[in-house]
Amino acid sequence: MNFGLTEEHAMIVESVRAFVEEELYPHEEEVEATDSVRPEVAEQITRKALEMGFYAANMPEELGGGGLDTVSLCLLERELGRASFALQYAVARPSNILQACVGDQVENYLLPTIRGEKVDCLAMTEPDAGSDVRSMKCRAERDGDDYVINGIKHFISHADVADYVILFAATGEEETSRGPKKLITTFLVDKGTPGFEVKPGYKSVSHRGYHNSILEFDDCRVPSSQVLGEPDKGFDVANEWLGATRLSVAAMCIGRAQRAFELATEWAATRKQFGKTIGKNQGVSFKLADMAIDIEAAELLTLKAAWKLDQGTATDQDFAMAKVAATEMLARVSDEAIQIFGGMGLMADLPLERIWRDHRVERIWDGTSEIQRHIISRALLRPHEG
Repeated sequence: MNFGLTEEHAMIVESVRAFVEEELYPHEEEVEATDSVRPEVAEQITRKALEMGFYAANMPEELGGGGLDTVSLCLLERELGRASFALQYAVARPSNILQACVGDQVENYLLPTIRGEKVDCLAMTEPDAGSDVRSMKCRAERDGDDYVINGIKHFISHADVADYVILFAATGEEETSRGPKKLITTFLVDKGTPGFEVKPGYKSVSHRGYHNSILEFDDCRVPSSQVLGEPDKGFDVANEWLGATRLSVAAMCIGRAQRAFELATEWAATRKQFGKTIGKNQGVSFKLADMAIDIEAAELLTLKAAWKLDQGTATDQDFAMAKVAATEMLARVSDEAIQIFGGMGLMADLPLERIWRDHRVERIWDGTSEIQRHIISRALLRPHEG
C-alpha cells in the first residue's frame, strides 16, 4: 500500500495552509470577541477562495466547482479546519445533494451556489427528532401541484446567512416488517417564502460567529417543482449527504488537533521550569508522544475512508469510524495541549481555549458518537445474523 501523498496533494496542502494563515487567522480574535463575522470579511474570504479555486471544491469541474477527489478534499478541509470555523465556512462546500437538481433547479440553485452567489443550508433536526430522523414531525402535504409545509426545525446551522434551505419533511408513511415508517421528501425552500420564518437559535459554547437557527413553517406553500430528487426518497438523499459530511467533520478535527499539537510542542521545547525545558520531563514528553499517535491514527482512518470513497468501495462503517476517531481524538489532544501550557492555555491570547470549546460539538452534530458506534457494531454483527 502506498501511503504517500502525490505532488498535487502537497501543493494543495501548501497553498491552502498559506491561505488560512493569511486570510483567516487575522480575523479570529474579532470573531471570538463579537460572535459574528462581518459581511465584508466573509465576502473578502469568499472572493479570495473563488480566485484560488478553493470554493465549492467538492463540486464537479464541469459545473464550475473544484472537481477535487475525496482525498484531496479531505486534505483541503484538514487545512481549513485549523482556523475558526465561522471564518473557514466562508470557503463554502455546497451540499453534495444539490447535484440532484434538475431542470430549472440547476440554474436557480445549483450553479449560483457553486459560483458563490447563493448559500444553502440543510434543515433536518427537530426538537423531537435528532438522531431519530424518521420521527420528524415537520410535514409536507400535497395540495394540487403544491406542497403545504408545517412544522419546526432547530439547530439549523448558518440558516441566518443562507439564501435557501434544503428541507427534509415527512410526506407519508410506508408499512415495513418493523411497523410503519415515515416517508421523507427533500425540498428547496427560498427565504422570504410566505409561511417560512427564520428565528435566532440558541447560544452555543462552540464555534462563535457560526450560528444555529430555528425555522418555523406555517402553511408554507412550495410548488412540486422544488422537490429535490424523488418524492418520498429524501431519506436516501440524506444518507448520501451524511457520509460526506462525516468525513468533512473528521478532516477538520484533524486540522484543529494539528494546530493545538504544534503549539504544545513548541511550548514544551521552549518553556523552562526548574532549570530545563518542560519537554524534557517525561510527564510532558509522553503526552506529546500520545498526541502524535492519536492524530496520526485518526488521519489514516479518515484518508482511508476518503480513498475508499474515490474507489467506490466506502461504507457507512468507514465514515463512522473516521468521525468517531477524529472527533474523540480532538477532545483528548486539545485537553492535553492546555495541560501542557498550564493556566496560559485557558487564556484567550491563544487559540487553544477556542479549540477546546469548539471540539465539544463535533461528537454530537452530523451523528453522535453513539450513533456512529451503532453503525459500526451493526455492520460487524450483520454477517452473523440469520
